[in-house]
Amino acid sequence: MRLLAVACALVVGIGSLWAAQRGKPREDPNVRSVQGAVYDANDQPVEGAIVKLKNLKTLQVRSFVTQRDGTYYFHGLSTDVDYELRAEHGEAASDTKTLSVFDSRRKAVINLKLASKK
Repeated sequence: MRLLAVACALVVGIGSLWAAQRGKPREDPNVRSVQGAVYDANDQPVEGAIVKLKNLKTLQVRSFVTQRDGTYYFHGLSTDVDYELRAEHGEAASDTKTLSVFDSRRKAVINLKLASKK
């Protein structure tokens, strides 16, 4: 009787796991995202900075205004395209960083640091 109860519990558990996996959306292997934060020269997060993301294949530019904690997020990016990232706030700007096709991370993190524009 005890063996039958254990077997029933095992079947119910496996069935639940299978149902959960079946309902879980699959991630597209050709799509990625990039996120990070913008910091000032004193390493403090910058709210309201404009982060520009440039698709180097189409030259399309998307922008994001950083949150209170200085964070930004871009999703739905192609894995076979290089992207440039740059932040600006007032009279300050970051260096340009590249998210390369050779970067295999699905969720890349790139932080940007502002310096005075020259």
